[in-house]
Amino acid sequence: MPDTLIRAGAGPAAQLILELLPEPVILVRGGDGEAPEITYGNQAAREVFRIELEGAPLGAALRRPEVLEAIEEALEASSNAEVTFETIGVQPRFWRAFARTLEVEAGGDRLLVVVLRDETDARRTERMRADFLANASHELRTPLASLAGFVETLRTHAKEDPEAREKFLGIMAQQTTRMARLVDDLLSLSRIELNEHIAPSGRVDLSGAVQDVTDAIRPLTAERGVMIAMNVEGVARPVIGDRDQLVQVIQNLVDNAVRYTPRGGAVRVTLETAANLEAARGSSRRGAGLSLLSPDVNEGQSYVVLRVSDDGPGIPRQVLPRLSERFYRVEGQRSGGTGLGLAIAKHVINRHRGGLTVESAEGEGSTFSVYLPVAAQ
Repeated sequence: MPDTLIRAGAGPAAQLILELLPEPVILVRGGDGEAPEITYGNQAAREVFRIELEGAPLGAALRRPEVLEAIEEALEASSNAEVTFETIGVQPRFWRAFARTLEVEAGGDRLLVVVLRDETDARRTERMRADFLANASHELRTPLASLAGFVETLRTHAKEDPEAREKFLGIMAQQTTRMARLVDDLLSLSRIELNEHIAPSGRVDLSGAVQDVTDAIRPLTAERGVMIAMNVEGVARPVIGDRDQLVQVIQNLVDNAVRYTPRGGAVRVTLETAANLEAARGSSRRGAGLSLLSPDVNEGQSYVVLRVSDDGPGIPRQVLPRLSERFYRVEGQRSGGTGLGLAIAKHVINRHRGGLTVESAEGEGSTFSVYLPVAAQ
């Protein structure tokens, strides 16, 4: 421990507590006309900044001008300060810095303890909530506005026009169906999130669930001229799960694949076993791949892997991370869905302690893979 901590009155117990704190803590020293210098950083601070903190200038760790200015002003005035800032990297992080003064050292230098609080998750949650409300209201407002417009038209000049009346009533029926589907998906997502922390305990035969889904979707495949090729007979081991929720996941994946596959194309649905997590995550095709959800490593756990492949337009590499966001749709591609299917699937799979990956190449289709823990014998 540095001498600064000893002079500040920190005994061995206090020093140990500082080291074990989960939030970054640094001790800053500054005097008249001298640049602030870091005299101590706890383990969390060293992991965040990844530099040798003791003796380093403050600007080497905290490079945001507004943070440096606030801390320098606090040192000069022997006052407290609080400032928020963002660090830019692969994943931006949001921080709040609390600066509190300590006693002035004998030599005239001032000491300041700075505690950093990571508010990234809170900011993201708030942003997701705001985006969700904005998107949900927009998605509901569009069909409502359409319905209101057609109702007004039918009550006025189209009232005595049978052909126009039938046309408008057909469009109104489509908009009503779309709105009902959106409300159903929102309610479904809310129910799933409510119980997401409770792992299911049932046993589900995935091959039977896949067969039920493909039987139910035959009218859509016939309408779109798409064939479904299945290879699900070789997997007899059940998975741990809630059958209704897993059917919903399969339904969403197969339905999306059918809607994006051009007429004359094929959707391939396969089941296979994987001896461990690494094998379950393995690539199945050429193209960019990304894990949208990954479970904790469980030694000795085997998995059943469901793969749904399509002959669609493929997905650009840069948008793959956003696929499971609520209401997100790939620009230029519209399937007629609500934009909630993959978000629902991700939450269901997370409840089942499974994983979700996507592999795609533009012009070569996409493959979505779900892997779920095999139930004990």
